[in-house]
Formats: sequence, structure tokens, C-alpha cells
Amino acid sequence: LNTRPVFAVAMSSFTIGTLVAALSPTFEMLVVGRVIQAVGTAIMMPLMMTTVMTIVAAEQRGRVMGRVSIVMSVAPAVGPIVSGALIQVLPWQGLFWVMLPIAVTMLAIGLRKVPNVSETRKVRLDTLSVILSALAFSALVFGLSQIGAAAVGEAAVQPWVPIVVGLITLGFFGWRQVVLQRTDSALLDLRTFRSRDFAVSIAMMTVAMVSLFGAFIVLPQFARYTLGLEPLWVGAILLPGGLLMGLAGPTVGKLYDRFGPRPLVVPGSIGLAVSLWTFALALGEGSSWVVLLGAHVLLMLSLAFLFTPAFSSSLGSLPPKLYSHGSATIATLQQVAGAAGTAIFVALYATGVAGTGDGNPDLPSAAAAAAGSHLAFLAGGILSLAVIVLALFVRKPGAPADSAESAEAAEEPVH
Repeated sequence: LNTRPVFAVAMSSFTIGTLVAALSPTFEMLVVGRVIQAVGTAIMMPLMMTTVMTIVAAEQRGRVMGRVSIVMSVAPAVGPIVSGALIQVLPWQGLFWVMLPIAVTMLAIGLRKVPNVSETRKVRLDTLSVILSALAFSALVFGLSQIGAAAVGEAAVQPWVPIVVGLITLGFFGWRQVVLQRTDSALLDLRTFRSRDFAVSIAMMTVAMVSLFGAFIVLPQFARYTLGLEPLWVGAILLPGGLLMGLAGPTVGKLYDRFGPRPLVVPGSIGLAVSLWTFALALGEGSSWVVLLGAHVLLMLSLAFLFTPAFSSSLGSLPPKLYSHGSATIATLQQVAGAAGTAIFVALYATGVAGTGDGNPDLPSAAAAAAGSHLAFLAGGILSLAVIVLALFVRKPGAPADSAESAEAAEEPVH
């Protein structure tokens, strides 16, 4: 399919899911609606990145990726604030009714304005690959989600069971893709990882994503229960960081086009480490919300210096025929990293709370929430050191070695 039909499928799925969620009489139906929404989102993100890589010249990709990051950064920052305000005056279904006309409008505009920019070819969809990928990633995400529940004795199953099943299935999925790559019919072409720059950038982004999603989960808990802030105020404190991250995107993109990724990702990784270690060591009972605000702003600005160059460097190191596979790989690893970060941080938070004798991570005392947050952010700080190391090896695509690796990844058959 070309660009416009894929956009139509993605936005239609998101719109239908929004409608189902808005009409949901039960929690189960709400989950169904959210899953349908997620399918559309999962298609849209790789499509957006692939389109950018296809139509934008190499020397301007950083600038354009910076503009794209405005949407990717500001929306999650503003979303909780808007949702919190709407919930004050509307039932929860109102969130989806407000979103529905926006989705319909975007679908209508896209059907008229989105150009077809990709080259199409006949590709056989491998049903076995689809089944294996669905089983593998579903099992992994479910298993990771059970880690936090297991920490407080509420897991539906032992987390290692679905994780092991997911890893085994993922192994079969990878083997299947290697076989299909011989005829260029893989669902997810793993030759992207033959590019050294793609692999390094993806590894750095994945570790950073684990820390990011984990911090997003724990920070509101600390602000709510240790600092005693109301939910709306918690969102207001976390808003500036998200806005600044989005606003910094275009500037970071221009700097990438001029200087390359390493002068940006190294300071960004150091800023990430400083912010997470500040959360771990400088926040506790009696801390000022100003310290939380400052560390969060530093965290989000640091991520702006990490993600925009990493996106551009990773995809820019691939030949055009692998853009779609690279984008899909990034989107997939983001979801897995998000699930892993949430699971790890929640499990550590619950362990820290339980260690104080409080025993209730849902309504902890100020001291218990501080102890749980400290343990979780300590893990984030340790992970951030790995990000610094990986950032030292990120480089701008276009070096002779890069070109050779990309050509090999695109042209050589896999034996």
C-alpha cells in the first residue's frame, strides 16, 4: 500500500477505537476501544518517520525531525493536564467524545492532502510471522506488567512464565524473518541491525526509554504522596518540561544538521544522568517542589538532545528500502521499553514501599512513597550510565564505513 491508504487505515482505526471507547458501557469494552486506537497509533508512528526519511533531504532531516518531536513531546505533556481538567466537568467518556471530532477532521484532511510518496511492490504477508510477533510481544509486555503486581503479591501468574514464552516465541519470529529475508519478504527485516549506527542508536534510545517511562510512572506518585500535591498540580509541575522538550526540538534538529549527533547526545545523556540521580538522592520528605520541577525540566531537555539526533542517525544510516523496517523496529522497541520501564520502576517502587512496613503502595505514607521512589530512581540513575557510554559511539550517517554497512544490509542475502 502507498502512503495515503496506510494513513487512511491508521486514522480510521484510531477514529473507530475512539468511538468504541466513547460508547463503552463497561471497562472491558473500553479496553477493546483502546486496543483499536492503539493499532492505528502503531501504524501511524512508523509511517510518519518513513515518510520524513523519504521526502526530506539528508542535510535537512535533523531540522524536520526536530519539528516532528514537537508533536511527540508536547502532546504527552499537555494530555494529562487537559484530561484532568475535562474530568472535572465531564464523565470519563467525555474525553473520547472531545477527541472524536478531532480524529474525524484529521482523517478527512489526510484523505485529501496526504501525498503518495512511497514506492509500492507486491509483498506476500506472512501469516505465521504476524501470529508469532503478536504472541511474542503480547507475552513479553504481559509478563513485564506482572513484575510490579508480583512485588505486592497480586500477580495473575508468575512473571517469568509469560516472559520466557515471549522470548522463545520471539526467537522463532527472528528465525522466520532471517529465512524470509532471502526473498525480501520478511515482515520485519532484521538486516537493519547490520548497520552499526542503527544498532548503537537504537540501543541508546531503548535504555533511555526504559528510564523515561519509569520516571513518568514514579514521579507523580512521589509528588502526590510525599509532597502532598493535588493531581492537577502534579500535572502542572510536569507540564513545563514537556513543553520545553517540544520547543527545543527544532533547535536541536538544526544543530544536528550542522554538527552531527555526538555533540548533542553526549551532553544529553549526561543531563539525563544528572536529573535521575537528583531524583534518587536529592528528593525526599520535606523536599521543595521547585527541586522536582528543575530536575524534571533538565530531564526533558536532555531527552530532546537524545531522541531527535538518535532518530535521525539511526534511520539515516539505512538504505531507503529499509526505512519502513527501521521505523517499525523503533516503534516496537519503544513499546517494549515502555513496558519494561514501567514494570521495573513499579516493582522497585512497591518493594521500597513494602520495606518501610507501610504495605500499601496504592495509598502510601509520605515516608513510604519517598523510600519507594528513591529505590526506583536509583535504578534509573544506574541505567543512565549505560546511556552515556552508548552516546559516545553514536555518529552521523554518511561516513564510508556507514555506506558500506548500509549497502551490505540492503543488498546481501542472508545465509
